[in-house]
Amino acid sequence: MKLLLFLCVGVSATESQVAVTSLLHNEAPQFTRTDLENRKLDLRALRGKVVLLNFWATWCTSCQLEMPRFIVWQSQYGPRGLQIIGISMDDDPALARKLYGKLKLNYPVAMGDDKLGQLYGGVLGLPLTFLIDAHGKVQAQFRGETDLDLMEEQLKLLLRP
Repeated sequence: MKLLLFLCVGVSATESQVAVTSLLHNEAPQFTRTDLENRKLDLRALRGKVVLLNFWATWCTSCQLEMPRFIVWQSQYGPRGLQIIGISMDDDPALARKLYGKLKLNYPVAMGDDKLGQLYGGVLGLPLTFLIDAHGKVQAQFRGETDLDLMEEQLKLLLRP
């Protein structure tokens, strides 16, 4: 297993709203990856869209509980400019592919690593989700089990014309 300790954490709603000061209201760190379907995934190319960037792992129960809502949101808000991106922090891509297929995720998923995790302040707990506005700036961060209704409200504010 990687040197970083990845935990699926249960954090209260108040704690989950605390943002990493160095990222909040700053440009999201750029990255390019190949997703699980061998398509190029370039964060910079998504400027003009609101991005929900979700770090997760197959062994994280809280992560798996969020994913069905993310599927709904991608369908519901995608036409309004939302793009969800999943980043699997699993060591084995086969595990991520299996869950991707089982849940029929309708958004791209790429494999993460320590380097990508460090760009986003260190992924020491999962799930970890960032809301990035259409200008590429991080507007919110949610760490651990999160109030998805609150996340959706913040997401809808970013999608407003």
